[in-house]
Amino acid sequence: MFEIFRKYIEGRISLTEEQYGRLQTLCVIKKLRKKQYLLQEGDTWKYHAFITKGCMRTYSIDEKGLEHIIYFGIENWWIGDKESLMFNQSSKYNIDAVEDSEVVLFTDPNFNLACKEIPAFNDMINNILQRSFANSQSRIQAAISYTAEEKYLNFLNKYPGFATRIPQSMIASYLGITPETLSRVRSLSAKK
Repeated sequence: MFEIFRKYIEGRISLTEEQYGRLQTLCVIKKLRKKQYLLQEGDTWKYHAFITKGCMRTYSIDEKGLEHIIYFGIENWWIGDKESLMFNQSSKYNIDAVEDSEVVLFTDPNFNLACKEIPAFNDMINNILQRSFANSQSRIQAAISYTAEEKYLNFLNKYPGFATRIPQSMIASYLGITPETLSRVRSLSAKK
């Protein structure tokens, strides 16, 4: 699975064989079965995780037992809990596999070492973080100002293919609407 990570890097920056070798020594590969946790609420997140296969989600569960999904990640996406990692605190989130998945994991010290030793890798990560911040702003804007239909259509437009991989109840949770509302929105959209 490191080869998938390597192809991802090759699409963004140029590294030497020695640098790829170094990255490979700093990471481990983890396989997860569907519904298996990568992180559970209350644990402290210690990694940087790159998804090479599958689909995963980050979510919390409220006092009523309702799930609130804040993030989906698929192949060639990063996943984790930045707040828990940065502040060395218990996570408010769970991360689990929606499908059988595989991730490349770097411990935080190894990731920082890779960024220090390989400046181009560090630049790539900084670029990813900037894009992630912009995407978060866009998601917040949609969440607070779009109608249920606009949220769903925006989701389909922004993430084509997700609707066939992710259960409708999870999409509803991600959009902050009930499954019933999503069902109604989908019916209305299909009639247009």
